[in-house]
Parts: sequence; C-alpha cells; structure tokens
Amino acid sequence: MRILVVCLLAASSLLFAQDDVAAALQKQAEAWNRANLEEFMTTYMDSPDITFTGRAGVTRGYKPVLERYRKNYGTPEAMGTLRYSELEVRLLGPDAALVLGRFDLTRTQAGGGNASGHFTLVLRKTAAGWKIIHDHTS
Repeated sequence: MRILVVCLLAASSLLFAQDDVAAALQKQAEAWNRANLEEFMTTYMDSPDITFTGRAGVTRGYKPVLERYRKNYGTPEAMGTLRYSELEVRLLGPDAALVLGRFDLTRTQAGGGNASGHFTLVLRKTAAGWKIIHDHTS
C-alpha cells in the first residue's frame, strides 16, 4: 500500500510540474501579446549563462538576449500575436525540463508578415518558478 501511495504522489508531482512549465509559457505568450518584452523575458533566467540559438547563431546572457528581442521585435506591430502549440513537456528531474513546441506569430505585412517554426527549451526550477536557461528556435 505504501508503494502505491508513493507512486501516486510521484505521478501527481510530475503532472503538477508539467502544468507549471506550461503555465509559465502561457504567461510568456500573454506578455508578448501585450507587447511587453520585459515581462516576456521574466520567463528566462536572469543570468549571463543563458543561451538563445537561432538563425543568427548563439546569443549568450540575459541582457544580450533581451537586446536581440528588442532589435528584432521593437514595436507592437513587429511583435504581432504569438501562439504556442504542440507543447511537449519532458521532465528531466525534479528541477529540470525539456520543452518541444511550435510557435506561430501573426503579424501584418508591415510588421514583417507571419512567421512560424519550432523550438526546444531547457528550463530549470528556481525559487521564482520555472526559468528558461536555453532556447533554440528555428
């Protein structure tokens, strides 16, 4: 009986963690859709060690990643409306997660036109919640 209780507690803990990761990403998309880059970035760990990998290569550090977003998405029109889908959250341990997903960005032609692609995120659980430590978006 004790083994069953421990297994049920572990399973529910994993489900809560997966829900927490998905909720953090939902909060991030909502901030984006309000054209609030600073709030959007609160989902990233504020550290010189985070990395973002995209078309232009690797960007290292919280401030450079924020500046990359400001440069590429500096206006509400350029930001458009962000939607995540196909989210797959894999817990790697009690304080680490891997997320696979798809993004769709709806923008006017003047804002850069629509864009979509896939991403892989690595998140770490901190006292302040789940934080992205690596983002690979294509």
